[in-house]
Amino acid sequence: MYAIIQNGCQQYKVSEGDLIKVDLISSPEGAAVKFEQVLMAFDDKDTVLTSAKLSKIKVTGTIQKHGKYKKIRVIKFKRRKNYMRTHGHKQDFTEVKIKSIK
Repeated sequence: MYAIIQNGCQQYKVSEGDLIKVDLISSPEGAAVKFEQVLMAFDDKDTVLTSAKLSKIKVTGTIQKHGKYKKIRVIKFKRRKNYMRTHGHKQDFTEVKIKSIK
């Protein structure tokens, strides 16, 4: 069984045992996490689409670690004006292991 969940403004396709990287969650490592917004769920043969059935499905996981992605360099410049600025950004993430989809 696998499901499509929404966390923040991003959607993830998850199944049991998957490791996913989501935006930073302010809980300590080893804490349990519940994903309430299940958009779609798939059984071995069926697709569960009705809102009554989707509201009963729960996706749970545990936080494995916190970290940062690689640095992204942002450069802006104006040609022939001797103007150039660089700026770096490292996005925080939380790695979550999906325990169960029920």
